[in-house]
Amino acid sequence: MYTVFESVVKVHLCYTNATNVMPATILTVEDLADFKQELLTEIKSFLSDRTATNRKWLKTYEVRKILGLSQGSLQNLRLNGSLPFSRVGGIIYYDYDDIQKLLDDSKRANANSPFSLEKKARKP
Repeated sequence: MYTVFESVVKVHLCYTNATNVMPATILTVEDLADFKQELLTEIKSFLSDRTATNRKWLKTYEVRKILGLSQGSLQNLRLNGSLPFSRVGGIIYYDYDDIQKLLDDSKRANANSPFSLEKKARKP
């Protein structure tokens, strides 16, 4: 099995000259299917390396998508100090670690709620 780039290089035409004959490499449908799968895998891994979670700073639309919030709800988190942010020019950036901390704090706060679904030890 060749890598994606070797497969492309191996494809060449038969070329004849008076003293030299170069062999042709014949590709089958299976070779092309393998090439396609390998190429798709490489593209997916490249794109997954560029996901928002691998970046330190996220823009507003990315944070809204991650948290599933409206623009107003995100603004309320900014205004009440629950979610720190930085503004550069007119663009607001959020630290990914702060978003993770907000989620973790919310998880702990909800676990202590009297309406929590988690089982609590009963006092005798």
